[in-house]
Amino acid sequence: MFNIHCVNNIAKVGTDRFGSNYGFVDDAADADAVIVRSANLHEVEMPKNLLAIARAGAGVNNIPLDTCANMGIVVFNTPGANANAVKEMTIAGLLLASRDIVGSIEWVRTHSDDPDISKTVEKIKKDYAGTELAGKTIGVIGLGAIGAQVANTCRQLGMRVLGFDPHLSVNAAWGLDRHVMHVSKLSEILEQADFITLHVPVLSSTKRMIGADEIAAMKDGVIIVNFARDSLVDEIALTAALQSGHVRRYVTDFANSVSTQMPNAIITSHLGASTRESEDNCAVMAADELMDYLENGNVINSVNFGRVDLGRKNGNTRISIINRNIPNMIGQITNNISDAGLNIENLANKASGDVAYTLVELAGGTVEPALVEKLSSIDGVIRVRVIA
Repeated sequence: MFNIHCVNNIAKVGTDRFGSNYGFVDDAADADAVIVRSANLHEVEMPKNLLAIARAGAGVNNIPLDTCANMGIVVFNTPGANANAVKEMTIAGLLLASRDIVGSIEWVRTHSDDPDISKTVEKIKKDYAGTELAGKTIGVIGLGAIGAQVANTCRQLGMRVLGFDPHLSVNAAWGLDRHVMHVSKLSEILEQADFITLHVPVLSSTKRMIGADEIAAMKDGVIIVNFARDSLVDEIALTAALQSGHVRRYVTDFANSVSTQMPNAIITSHLGASTRESEDNCAVMAADELMDYLENGNVINSVNFGRVDLGRKNGNTRISIINRNIPNMIGQITNNISDAGLNIENLANKASGDVAYTLVELAGGTVEPALVEKLSSIDGVIRVRVIA
């Protein structure tokens, strides 16, 4: 029996996937696994018995990843589950910025008591004239699940699309429209794009990647759309560029004390993934990832451990081991298992920085407590779990 704790309200279509071998608890201290959406876990003391956390969404800046890794807690996210929702918001952002739709709506609202408004609008509509997307160049920074969909949709809208992603995967490349031009340098996008949209995670290498120098290198009148994270942009430098008119518009999903004071900015209330479909998709994927880990030991879509997948457990016992990424670890693990008279049928190991994950499948036999104790006592082993 596994216990699940939902930190936020999780879509029922996701929680319903847990079968009779699962129960729900109100306290994380009693849980084997946790599902979270937006709640901040950085100030939460992680229970020692906690095995896994699944974030029903892509971003994991609300979870202390290093702390979890050092405690042997696997953290999952749900990449791609909300991609369509964010893509649609990005396209909406492009249209809002290029056509001054917001300004037009506000004008109509403030003049709603004008009895001749139908005539008046014909006189003032030129004040809200915009530009079309077709024929313009857009630079898509980040070609993952969301960025690739944005790039393809922009091609369908008749835009010239430049894509920048130094870590573009083979699978992502196959999913791109063949007319999307993959550039090798960010500077190529900065120099050519009429629109720039951001779709990368916040890492030490991407934080404030759009700074004063990058903004200065952009074309006059560029429009920047950011439905990824606010910290990707130097907002002080961007404010100055908006004031000067060098940047025509900034559309972002992240309201903060700086962005809300920007001129010519359109700011939404973190709506990127806020659709019923997206929440359902994320909840289902998060539940499936947790069940696969708890029942089979497989690690799919983890952000603090590498991918390990031995498929569904066929009745044999598996040993799940989280350890430091140090020399001779696999040798010590396999020697102890061999000394216990057990035969290894399959083994997978993947390192991720300073930690690693090892999953061993045995060809029959019983794992005695003495073996678990020996494996746990190996220098560098963080957690041992037997999946019978």
